[in-house]
Amino acid sequence: MAGQWIEIPASDGGSFKGYLSVPSSGKGPGIVLCQEIFGVNQYIQDVADYYAEEGYVVLAPDLFWRIEPEIQLGYTEQDWNRAFELFQQFDTDAGVRDITETVKALRSRPEVVGKVGALGFCLGGRLAYLSAARAGVDCAVGYYGVTIDEYLEDAKKIKVPLVLHFAANDKYAPMDKVEKIRDALKVTPASEIYIYPEVDHAFARPQSEHYHKPSALMAHHRSIASFRKTMGPHFDFSSLWDKHCEYEFATRDVDATMGTMVSEPYVNHIPTMTGGVGHDNLKRFYKHHFIPKCPQDTSLIPISRTIGEGIVVDEMLFCFTHDIEIDWMLPGVKPTGKRVEIPLVAIVKFRGDKLYNEHIYWDQASVLVQIGVLDPTGLPVAGIETANKLVDENLPSNTLMQTWGSSEGLD
Repeated sequence: MAGQWIEIPASDGGSFKGYLSVPSSGKGPGIVLCQEIFGVNQYIQDVADYYAEEGYVVLAPDLFWRIEPEIQLGYTEQDWNRAFELFQQFDTDAGVRDITETVKALRSRPEVVGKVGALGFCLGGRLAYLSAARAGVDCAVGYYGVTIDEYLEDAKKIKVPLVLHFAANDKYAPMDKVEKIRDALKVTPASEIYIYPEVDHAFARPQSEHYHKPSALMAHHRSIASFRKTMGPHFDFSSLWDKHCEYEFATRDVDATMGTMVSEPYVNHIPTMTGGVGHDNLKRFYKHHFIPKCPQDTSLIPISRTIGEGIVVDEMLFCFTHDIEIDWMLPGVKPTGKRVEIPLVAIVKFRGDKLYNEHIYWDQASVLVQIGVLDPTGLPVAGIETANKLVDENLPSNTLMQTWGSSEGLD
């Protein structure tokens, strides 16, 4: 997504710029994105585009305009030194007033429908917290906010949902100060604090030496869940996933399948590491190695479905006759004609109203046993029994445990 720069009027005269990114739908709830100490640089612009893809109208104001307008720093030693100089000169109260004006500017835009939240990182994490208290937002999310402990009197003013993410090893926001923040926020029942173990400051920024993708993904999911709960937008993820599966297995339409996904999606079949990352690789995979390589009698029998904010978890039976070489599940294995029924779990994530990624899990050993290429004798693996027990919990348990009988009658 390509954003644009707009002018935002300041409360005390003049104006400052902000980077505006709008979702493909052209409308949505608003988010004021509060910068790090490096200005509204490429990373902050990328975050704005990221949340626009999630369905939000995002505006990132240039909060250093009073010191040096439109500065965008990188992460060289020289840039770090300049960033800390700007941080030392920054007037927090004036910055919050500028955020307040940015909130007003967002609410006045025709693209914004409904509520407006705040999101920030580092310095912006502190400002997101203060925005919840002073700037008139409907909710706020802050990542590793620095020196929030110096503004604990503002906690009692916060009446909106607030989520704060902290890194356990962060020297800029150490755990003793985080505990003070937690205590102060006890007066705010809608607040949530998450601590990410064994990670450091800026764990969510890909350019950071402390970037930790698992923690960044978990934090983003929690952030989106808070924004969606408070502001929307709300999508029918269940129907979106059903339509995607229809195009894959019923109509077998590659273009329609890709049309249900974001511009750069990815799919990972965990047991065989098959799939694709990015539009071109994934389309190639679907066109040549997945859709035409599924047996004609393939069926998906739903067992359970869990729907969260931006995520669907499907538990199902995946059933087929091995009458074709299945590149994505049994690459290099010639058809055996055997019937296969396996439990399969699909974890599907969305951005906005499009699929972003799929993680698909199944027991590969069970598949190999059922097609007759793996002898289960003496191994803790099973064939179709795993599918049968998924459907009927009363079937025997622990049949692969040779020690099971030894505990009978013991307390």
